[in-house]
Amino acid sequence: MAFTAAIPIPSSLPLYLYSPPFHNENFVPLSSNNLKVNDRPRLRSLSAPADPNSKPKLIVAAPEKARKGSDVLVEALEREGVKYVFAYPGGASMEIHQALNRSNIIQNVLPRDENGGVFAAEGYARASGRPGVCIATSGPGATNIVSGLADALLDSIPIVAITGQVPRRMIGTDAFQETPIVEVTRSITKHSYSVLDVEDIPYIVKEAFFLANSGRPGPVLIDIPNDIQQQLGVPNWDKPLQLPGYSFRLPKSPETGHLQQILRLISDSKKPLLYVGEGCMNSSEELRRFVDLTGIPVATTLMGLGAFPSTDELSLQILGIHGTRYADYAVDKSDLLLAFGVRFDDRVTGKIEEFASRAKIVHIDNDPAEIGKNKQPHLSICGDVKKALAGMNRLLEETGVMYDFSSWREELNEQKAKYPLSYKTIGEAIPPQYAIQVLDELTNGNAIISSGVGQHQMWAAQFYKYREPRQWLSSSGLGAMGFGLPAAMGAAVARPDAVVVDIDGDGSFIMNAQELATVRVENLPVKIMLLHNQHLGTVVQWEDRFYKANRAHTYLGNPSKEAKIFPDMLKFAEACDIPAARVTKKSEVREAIEKMLETPGPYLLDVIVPHQEHVLPMIPSGGAFKDAINEGDGRAAYCLLMILLHLIWVL
Repeated sequence: MAFTAAIPIPSSLPLYLYSPPFHNENFVPLSSNNLKVNDRPRLRSLSAPADPNSKPKLIVAAPEKARKGSDVLVEALEREGVKYVFAYPGGASMEIHQALNRSNIIQNVLPRDENGGVFAAEGYARASGRPGVCIATSGPGATNIVSGLADALLDSIPIVAITGQVPRRMIGTDAFQETPIVEVTRSITKHSYSVLDVEDIPYIVKEAFFLANSGRPGPVLIDIPNDIQQQLGVPNWDKPLQLPGYSFRLPKSPETGHLQQILRLISDSKKPLLYVGEGCMNSSEELRRFVDLTGIPVATTLMGLGAFPSTDELSLQILGIHGTRYADYAVDKSDLLLAFGVRFDDRVTGKIEEFASRAKIVHIDNDPAEIGKNKQPHLSICGDVKKALAGMNRLLEETGVMYDFSSWREELNEQKAKYPLSYKTIGEAIPPQYAIQVLDELTNGNAIISSGVGQHQMWAAQFYKYREPRQWLSSSGLGAMGFGLPAAMGAAVARPDAVVVDIDGDGSFIMNAQELATVRVENLPVKIMLLHNQHLGTVVQWEDRFYKANRAHTYLGNPSKEAKIFPDMLKFAEACDIPAARVTKKSEVREAIEKMLETPGPYLLDVIVPHQEHVLPMIPSGGAFKDAINEGDGRAAYCLLMILLHLIWVL
């Protein structure tokens, strides 16, 4: 159905309007053979009027013409501001890729696996704060993005995933590469759509982006059958969103009375502590001002790194099972815990009954499901943390209230001095923590750091000092190995001006090593610092601590050639024409990292580190602060094992 309407100018694009979609008055049904690039609506730049008092002329759109569903989809993405997608083609998504090829606005960054594509979309979203978009075909292509969707849901990352599907008439017939991906992903997305009419595409895409980015952000999936992609339709771009139930549940602005109650609790407190997470990532400025006004120390979750500068004197860095000893001490001794944008995850709390057992708890979060789910607060606000912090800052500035927590800060400073993060150096062996410290120094703490999952992830959280939000990209809730490299790829696309470094482990890196090809072809300046110990380090650490150092399939090298480094990561880089080097001595680390950072484009640095190193402190599963392990490593466990074996042999 044709229509003529004035297209409103988006507030974020004041100097752009849509030009008429077709220059030809004679309508011809569109196909991949006769649809040209200029035949579709394009955003064109309009110069500002010469007379500042004059108004730009209103451009009235020509009647819409019928076009393929795939072209409607691509234009819908363009209207949402999408400039990059991470899409891997297949039989059920070919039409979408043909339409992408006709776009002058959207660029596809071709991953070498759909799993890499969804993690790259996450990296893009985490680094930019905008929704990441990935596209996959049906069947195995769709199931390859499942881990990424689950990861995005747990970490509250806005993702719009689009999958091709077999034609509608074949759904339910066990057709080739048919998977009921909507049913598969229903519990790991905010919402999953199955598009059954081409005319629904504009509204569904608009709604999907709204859902992904509103409230507690998360992933949304759109499954589009192949025949819908080919079907001709006239898009209606003006249908308003109709989500009364969802909109009603969105967080409201906090009431002033509740904010005043929090400030009274702070006034009555002697040992308050801020426990902040990823929910504060968009309110970093307000958080810093709140800390300036109150003088309350800050401990962050793994996801919250960067929301408050790790270099600030009031920062206690991360808390939890591998948190700093002084951060966990502060939680244990606090009398008021201000939990902002967090969910009391088990990796933070340990034994939940003993977590902050002396404290009154204030919980502010925008997800009502998280309030009281794991830990019952004394006062809770389901609302926007940014608005809550801004409101409390305004009240503090108006009243001029001053707090004095100097004795509490002195107590925590004593803990910092007594129990700093530390590591051992044995000869020329490279402590992995040292390599990260050197990287932090050489980048002035300004790089975007991604990581895989394992010991290297925890060391990167502990020893790199994050100063700004969205510097730290890590699969925290799901703990998905293989995340680091593709996430760095997405970050490099989102932030081409930034230094992007993937601090990875060999076990995690090899799970998505194929993305080196994408990094090279797209010439993305991703630096990979590989902490290579030929073991699954975290599992080895648990074997050392709780399984008498018995190795159960955690060695990643070649057992028949243990003296050699296997696999040779430099050859992976060479195969993809990426410069690479290996460093084995501590005295050579600084020079090697300098070369990595100075080399234009991508670079892989293979840093050989001892597998006996442990991440400390460590609170055992189900334990509490009092159960923390603060010393020892695999060398001690291995020596003890050898002594026991020798005694058994002698006896």
